Amino acid sequence: MNKSELIDAIAKESGLTKTDAGKALDAFTEVVKTALKNDDVVTLVGFGTFKVAERKERQGLNPKTKEPLTIPAARVPKFTAGKALKDVLVSK
Repeated sequence: MNKSELIDAIAKESGLTKTDAGKALDAFTEVVKTALKNDDVVTLVGFGTFKVAERKERQGLNPKTKEPLTIPAARVPKFTAGKALKDVLVSK
């Protein structure tokens, strides 16, 4: 499902217009990005949790030359699914 298909599904499920559903989705993603940038955790009970994980510096290999290289430390977004979301997938 791509973004436009998601907007269509949100509009159909909620009764919003496609324009309003698009604005709501854009607002949601902006709020989550801002929260993660400020080291906040976004928890949607039953759905999941968005947070920032710290990835340590590590050694890797250049796949072309096989030479070792250092992959720098990074802050990466992480999503952990909630119990209700996991249960939906298990019962499938």
